[in-house]
Amino acid sequence: MKNVVLIGASGFVGNAILNELLNRGNKVTAVVRDPSKIKIINPNLTVEKADVENEEQLINICKGKDAVISAYNPGWTNPNIYEDTLRVYPEILDAVKKSGVKRFLIVGGAGTLFVKPGLRLVDSGALPAEWLPGVKSLGKFYLDTLIKEKDIDWVFLSPAANLGNLKPGIRTGKYRVGKDDLLVDDKGESFISVEDFAVAMVDELENPVHHQERFTVAY
Repeated sequence: MKNVVLIGASGFVGNAILNELLNRGNKVTAVVRDPSKIKIINPNLTVEKADVENEEQLINICKGKDAVISAYNPGWTNPNIYEDTLRVYPEILDAVKKSGVKRFLIVGGAGTLFVKPGLRLVDSGALPAEWLPGVKSLGKFYLDTLIKEKDIDWVFLSPAANLGNLKPGIRTGKYRVGKDDLLVDDKGESFISVEDFAVAMVDELENPVHHQERFTVAY
């Protein structure tokens, strides 16, 4: 059993990770802006209403935990998602480091994965324009900040290009693992359910394989 902090536990991906963590018997402190969105009742779950930009508050929540998992997202409909992501994520990283937690797992994006040599998904023209501010900002945080981080054992888990929106509700417990290239199936599709993405995240938490690097999962 791991004792973990989960940031953004009420979101689409965060909620799937929360369920997977609890179903495996892990102890979870869920950090959310609105506790009413967490409907789960579990003896291993503590819900904390917190502002992740409040460094002291976040440090205190994280202290003594085995790991922190972040599914932070300022909101896809947030007109300032680009600026907010680039401002807040380094603050979260600093707070986790100052808390003394050694392991930091991040729900990454697929945008920085390569679709062919020298061409990342975000630059391929395949993504809807309305997604780009969020995709670009998370990718910039990964490439400009996280990849240079040497003081904490971080992981940036990139999903497939399509995360959970083709066949929702499927948990097979199976997935393929890649590094920096977008994984596609024999039909050329890149997909994983949010449930199996959560499986991969919790697998990495419980049995660490990747250290200070990105990896990706898909069917």
